[in-house]
Amino acid sequence: MTDIDTLIANTIREDVRAGHIYKVPDASGYLKLDAMENPYALPGDLREELAKRLADAVLNRYPVPSYATLKDKIRAKLGVPAGYDVILGNGSDEIISILATACARQDRRAVILAPTPAFVMFQRSAQFAGMDFVGVPLKEDFSLDLPAMLAAIAEHKPALVFLAYPNNPTGNLFAADDVVAIIEALGETGIAVVDEAYQPFARTSFMARLPEFPNMVVMRTLSKLGLAGIRLGYLAAAPLLLEQFDKVRPPYNINVLTQVAAEFALDHLDVLDAQAASLNAARGELAAAMAALPGVTVYPSSANFITVRVPDAEKTCATLFAKKVMIKNLSKMHVLLANCIRVTVSTPEENSVFLNALKASL
Repeated sequence: MTDIDTLIANTIREDVRAGHIYKVPDASGYLKLDAMENPYALPGDLREELAKRLADAVLNRYPVPSYATLKDKIRAKLGVPAGYDVILGNGSDEIISILATACARQDRRAVILAPTPAFVMFQRSAQFAGMDFVGVPLKEDFSLDLPAMLAAIAEHKPALVFLAYPNNPTGNLFAADDVVAIIEALGETGIAVVDEAYQPFARTSFMARLPEFPNMVVMRTLSKLGLAGIRLGYLAAAPLLLEQFDKVRPPYNINVLTQVAAEFALDHLDVLDAQAASLNAARGELAAAMAALPGVTVYPSSANFITVRVPDAEKTCATLFAKKVMIKNLSKMHVLLANCIRVTVSTPEENSVFLNALKASL
């Protein structure tokens, strides 16, 4: 009989065996403020209309592999420059994996570089693609350390540099001039990936500047806009560059139900934009309320979450958890995030519940 431990040792990569599963905590029965989700559902009449469209979806056939209708709507509604196209991914996670797979080398170790702390999937995707990851610490105020970034680019010559705009988990927008300096420093040796997952809340973007920088690509997701459940990300880039990434995209990677739901949502983008505007207003109110609490430092955010520093993050999170409020403890992610927590901006009612629990934890 085969010994399973021996089998795993002989077949599974060592770094995978030593790693951990990306675990998402069960939020059943909790106020879920840890995942940057839009708390608002579609209005009732739109849900009924969506249900009819989903009922008519052709489930016994593969999706149309070009996804032409959905991509047409994305280009028309979401600011993709004329002459530019998009490829689609199962969330932005798959887009990141596609980028890493396309840029990993067989003759040498290629490099992904990003300022840190950053979205964890930048490093995980580098690892799984067989690339090296280089993290360049942000300054204490979470702004880019531009000299350090430029020095790291000169030293490591990364194939990909990820710049989240706004950054996750810190929430701030990097200075646009700094982003441009990094893109220009890469020149023809590397690709700058501007991750605009939170663009609906930042209301600023590099998308329109794609023709200005052939080595820049812009990655987004519909998750933060209010469609986290359908898992749809997209990437815009110069046509010849996009063609290379499309070669490693799995066929039929977007399912029919996601396609129908996304097309419907883009037909009613005004509703989702209004929800984002409400969350932006609530963000300012929540930030001000937290800033008034003793011992709490609130960092500027252009996303739908706020990062704050508290006297004791472990105690705060434990108290909130006991009160059935789930937030994110960032303390173990990076030394710059010591005693930091991250909370999703939600409805006025849920924000109030969170604030009362936070006060109790302090």
